[in-house]
Amino acid sequence: MNGGYTIFPLGDSAATIDLGNTINESLNDKVIAMHQWMLANSFPGLKDIIVAYSSLTIIYDTGLIKQHFDPSTTVFEWIEQKLQNAFHQSTIQQINSSTTIRIPVCYAPEFGMDLIGMAEEKQITVEEIIHLHTDRIYRVYTIGFLPGFSYMAEVDEKLITPRKQNPVPVAAGSVGIAGAQTGIYSLNSPGGWHIIGRTPVKQFDANTKELIKLKVGDRVQFYGISENEYSQYENVKM
Repeated sequence: MNGGYTIFPLGDSAATIDLGNTINESLNDKVIAMHQWMLANSFPGLKDIIVAYSSLTIIYDTGLIKQHFDPSTTVFEWIEQKLQNAFHQSTIQQINSSTTIRIPVCYAPEFGMDLIGMAEEKQITVEEIIHLHTDRIYRVYTIGFLPGFSYMAEVDEKLITPRKQNPVPVAAGSVGIAGAQTGIYSLNSPGGWHIIGRTPVKQFDANTKELIKLKVGDRVQFYGISENEYSQYENVKM
Protein backbone atom coordinates (compact mmCIF):
# COMPACT_ATOMS: atom_id res chain seq x y z
CA MET A 1 0.00 0.00 0.00
CA ASN A 2 1.28 3.47 -0.89
CA GLY A 3 0.58 6.60 1.09
CA GLY A 4 1.46 8.13 4.42
CA TYR A 5 0.18 8.29 7.94
CA THR A 6 0.13 10.50 11.00
CA ILE A 7 0.74 9.29 14.54
CA PHE A 8 -0.34 11.37 17.51
CA PRO A 9 -0.94 10.84 21.26
CA LEU A 10 -4.34 10.86 22.94
CA GLY A 11 -3.43 11.90 26.45
CA ASP A 12 -0.67 9.90 28.14
CA SER A 13 -2.04 6.39 27.64
CA ALA A 14 -3.31 6.16 24.06
CA ALA A 15 -2.04 6.83 20.55
CA THR A 16 -3.57 6.88 17.08
CA ILE A 17 -2.17 6.16 13.64
CA ASP A 18 -4.32 7.95 11.09
CA LEU A 19 -4.20 7.06 7.38
CA GLY A 20 -6.57 9.79 6.26
CA ASN A 21 -9.97 11.07 7.32
CA THR A 22 -12.04 9.41 4.60
CA ILE A 23 -14.32 6.47 3.85
CA ASN A 24 -12.11 4.20 1.76
CA GLU A 25 -12.08 0.40 1.57
CA SER A 26 -8.33 0.17 0.89
CA LEU A 27 -7.52 2.28 3.95
CA ASN A 28 -9.92 0.25 6.06
CA ASP A 29 -8.29 -2.97 4.81
CA LYS A 30 -4.93 -1.60 5.94
CA VAL A 31 -6.33 -0.66 9.36
CA ILE A 32 -7.65 -4.22 9.75
CA ALA A 33 -4.22 -5.56 8.76
CA MET A 34 -2.52 -3.36 11.36
CA HIS A 35 -5.00 -4.55 13.96
CA GLN A 36 -4.14 -8.17 13.16
CA TRP A 37 -0.41 -7.34 13.31
CA MET A 38 -0.81 -5.71 16.73
CA LEU A 39 -2.68 -8.74 18.04
CA ALA A 40 0.08 -11.04 16.77
CA ASN A 41 2.77 -8.77 18.24
CA SER A 42 1.13 -7.86 21.53
CA PHE A 43 3.15 -6.68 24.52
CA PRO A 44 2.69 -6.24 28.27
CA GLY A 45 0.81 -2.99 28.79
CA LEU A 46 -1.34 -3.19 25.66
CA LYS A 47 -4.89 -2.75 26.96
CA ASP A 48 -7.08 -2.28 23.90
CA ILE A 49 -7.02 -1.75 20.12
CA ILE A 50 -9.72 0.29 18.43
CA VAL A 51 -10.37 0.02 14.69
CA ALA A 52 -11.97 2.99 12.92
CA TYR A 53 -12.63 3.87 9.28
CA SER A 54 -9.07 4.87 8.48
CA SER A 55 -7.27 4.89 11.80
CA LEU A 56 -6.12 2.58 14.57
CA THR A 57 -5.92 3.58 18.22
CA ILE A 58 -4.12 1.64 20.90
CA ILE A 59 -4.63 2.12 24.63
CA TYR A 60 -1.75 1.18 26.87
CA ASP A 61 -0.49 1.13 30.44
CA THR A 62 2.49 3.47 30.70
CA GLY A 63 3.68 1.97 33.97
CA LEU A 64 3.75 -1.60 32.65
CA ILE A 65 5.65 -0.57 29.53
CA LYS A 66 8.27 1.20 31.66
CA GLN A 67 8.48 -1.80 33.96
CA HIS A 68 8.89 -4.43 31.24
CA PHE A 69 10.86 -2.54 28.59
CA ASP A 70 12.54 0.41 30.31
CA PRO A 71 12.50 2.41 27.05
CA SER A 72 15.35 4.83 26.48
CA THR A 73 12.87 7.27 24.95
CA THR A 74 9.46 8.42 26.15
CA VAL A 75 6.72 5.81 26.27
CA PHE A 76 4.88 7.59 23.48
CA GLU A 77 7.96 7.41 21.23
CA TRP A 78 8.24 3.69 22.04
CA ILE A 79 4.57 3.23 21.12
CA GLU A 80 5.05 5.35 18.01
CA GLN A 81 7.69 2.88 16.81
CA LYS A 82 5.28 0.01 17.38
CA LEU A 83 2.67 1.73 15.25
CA GLN A 84 5.21 2.43 12.53
CA ASN A 85 6.12 -1.26 12.54
CA ALA A 86 2.44 -2.17 12.33
CA PHE A 87 2.06 0.01 9.25
CA HIS A 88 5.18 -1.20 7.43
CA GLN A 89 5.11 -4.86 8.42
CA SER A 90 1.39 -5.66 8.25
CA THR A 91 0.01 -7.32 5.13
CA ILE A 92 -3.49 -6.83 3.82
CA GLN A 93 -5.31 -10.14 3.66
CA GLN A 94 -7.99 -10.80 1.11
CA ILE A 95 -11.32 -10.37 2.88
CA ASN A 96 -13.93 -12.92 1.88
CA SER A 97 -16.67 -10.72 0.49
CA SER A 98 -18.58 -13.52 -1.25
CA THR A 99 -20.94 -13.93 1.71
CA THR A 100 -23.39 -11.12 2.32
CA ILE A 101 -25.21 -10.93 5.65
CA ARG A 102 -28.85 -10.14 4.99
CA ILE A 103 -30.64 -8.25 7.73
CA PRO A 104 -34.44 -7.81 7.82
CA VAL A 105 -35.79 -4.32 8.46
CA CYS A 106 -39.36 -3.19 9.01
CA TYR A 107 -39.75 0.26 7.44
CA ALA A 108 -43.23 0.86 8.92
CA PRO A 109 -43.75 4.45 10.20
CA GLU A 110 -43.96 3.24 13.81
CA PHE A 111 -40.37 1.99 13.52
CA GLY A 112 -39.02 4.59 11.07
CA MET A 113 -39.88 7.81 12.86
CA ASP A 114 -37.94 9.97 10.38
CA LEU A 115 -38.89 8.14 7.18
CA ILE A 116 -41.83 10.33 6.11
CA GLY A 117 -40.07 13.59 7.01
CA MET A 118 -36.97 12.49 5.13
CA ALA A 119 -39.05 11.67 2.05
CA GLU A 120 -40.71 15.09 2.16
CA GLU A 121 -37.41 16.91 2.61
CA LYS A 122 -35.78 15.08 -0.30
CA GLN A 123 -38.93 15.20 -2.44
CA ILE A 124 -38.92 11.47 -3.10
CA THR A 125 -41.33 8.76 -2.03
CA VAL A 126 -41.00 6.57 1.05
CA GLU A 127 -40.89 3.59 -1.31
CA GLU A 128 -37.89 5.06 -3.14
CA ILE A 129 -36.02 5.58 0.12
CA ILE A 130 -36.64 1.95 1.04
CA HIS A 131 -35.58 0.80 -2.43
CA LEU A 132 -32.38 2.86 -2.36
CA HIS A 133 -31.52 1.69 1.14
CA THR A 134 -32.06 -2.01 0.41
CA ASP A 135 -30.53 -1.96 -3.08
CA ARG A 136 -26.92 -1.64 -1.86
CA ILE A 137 -24.45 -3.95 -0.17
CA TYR A 138 -22.72 -2.08 2.64
CA ARG A 139 -19.37 -2.66 4.26
CA VAL A 140 -19.01 -2.53 8.06
CA TYR A 141 -16.16 -0.07 8.55
CA THR A 142 -16.05 0.17 12.32
CA ILE A 143 -17.91 -0.72 15.52
CA GLY A 144 -18.64 2.00 18.05
CA PHE A 145 -20.18 4.18 19.99
CA LEU A 146 -22.34 1.50 21.63
CA PRO A 147 -21.33 -2.17 21.92
CA GLY A 148 -22.18 -3.65 18.54
CA PHE A 149 -23.19 -0.39 16.85
CA SER A 150 -22.12 -0.90 13.24
CA TYR A 151 -21.04 1.98 11.00
CA MET A 152 -21.69 1.02 7.37
CA ALA A 153 -21.14 2.89 4.11
CA GLU A 154 -21.91 4.28 1.68
CA VAL A 155 -25.58 5.05 1.13
CA ASP A 156 -26.91 6.28 -2.22
CA GLU A 157 -26.20 9.99 -2.67
CA LYS A 158 -29.95 10.71 -2.62
CA LEU A 159 -30.05 9.44 0.98
CA ILE A 160 -27.11 11.44 2.34
CA THR A 161 -28.50 13.32 5.34
CA PRO A 162 -26.73 15.37 8.03
CA ARG A 163 -27.05 14.31 11.65
CA LYS A 164 -29.79 15.84 13.74
CA GLN A 165 -28.76 18.90 15.70
CA ASN A 166 -30.08 17.42 18.94
CA PRO A 167 -30.16 13.71 19.94
CA VAL A 168 -33.45 11.97 20.65
CA PRO A 169 -34.28 8.62 22.32
CA VAL A 170 -33.70 5.74 19.89
CA ALA A 171 -34.79 2.12 20.39
CA ALA A 172 -32.43 -0.84 20.02
CA GLY A 173 -32.55 -2.28 16.51
CA SER A 174 -33.29 1.07 14.90
CA VAL A 175 -31.70 1.54 11.48
CA GLY A 176 -30.54 5.05 10.73
CA ILE A 177 -28.71 7.28 8.29
CA ALA A 178 -26.20 10.04 9.09
CA GLY A 179 -24.12 11.60 6.35
CA ALA A 180 -23.19 8.87 3.89
CA GLN A 181 -23.38 6.21 6.60
CA THR A 182 -26.06 3.80 7.70
CA GLY A 183 -26.04 1.85 10.94
CA ILE A 184 -27.97 -0.17 13.49
CA TYR A 185 -28.48 0.93 17.09
CA SER A 186 -27.57 -2.08 19.21
CA LEU A 187 -29.05 -0.72 22.45
CA ASN A 188 -31.60 1.86 23.54
CA SER A 189 -29.73 5.14 23.40
CA PRO A 190 -29.95 8.84 22.63
CA GLY A 191 -29.00 9.32 19.00
CA GLY A 192 -28.78 11.87 16.21
CA TRP A 193 -29.20 9.61 13.19
CA HIS A 194 -32.34 9.74 11.05
CA ILE A 195 -34.29 6.57 11.81
CA ILE A 196 -35.93 4.89 8.82
CA GLY A 197 -36.75 1.43 10.20
CA ARG A 198 -35.97 -1.25 12.76
CA THR A 199 -34.54 -4.75 12.64
CA PRO A 200 -35.66 -7.50 15.06
CA VAL A 201 -32.23 -9.12 14.88
CA LYS A 202 -30.14 -8.36 17.97
CA GLN A 203 -26.78 -6.76 17.24
CA PHE A 204 -25.49 -7.11 20.81
CA ASP A 205 -26.42 -9.91 23.19
CA ALA A 206 -24.67 -10.16 26.55
CA ASN A 207 -26.06 -13.67 27.02
CA THR A 208 -24.26 -15.21 24.05
CA LYS A 209 -20.61 -16.14 23.54
CA GLU A 210 -20.43 -13.98 20.43
CA LEU A 211 -21.54 -10.70 21.96
CA ILE A 212 -21.39 -8.64 18.79
CA LYS A 213 -23.10 -9.92 15.65
CA LEU A 214 -21.29 -7.89 13.00
CA LYS A 215 -17.58 -7.27 12.66
CA VAL A 216 -15.38 -4.90 10.70
CA GLY A 217 -15.12 -5.98 7.07
CA ASP A 218 -18.51 -7.74 6.94
CA ARG A 219 -20.82 -7.13 3.98
CA VAL A 220 -24.44 -6.36 4.79
CA GLN A 221 -27.60 -5.96 2.76
CA PHE A 222 -30.95 -4.94 4.24
CA TYR A 223 -34.30 -6.26 3.07
CA GLY A 224 -37.77 -5.10 3.95
CA ILE A 225 -40.27 -7.05 6.03
CA SER A 226 -43.83 -6.36 7.19
CA GLU A 227 -44.92 -5.62 10.74
CA ASN A 228 -46.26 -9.17 11.07
CA GLU A 229 -42.96 -10.59 9.86
CA TYR A 230 -41.15 -8.34 12.33
CA SER A 231 -43.12 -9.90 15.19
CA GLN A 232 -42.22 -13.38 13.98
CA TYR A 233 -38.54 -12.47 13.68
CA GLU A 234 -38.20 -10.97 17.16
CA ASN A 235 -36.51 -13.99 18.70
CA VAL A 236 -34.34 -14.84 15.70
CA LYS A 237 -30.57 -14.68 16.28
CA MET A 238 -27.95 -14.22 13.63
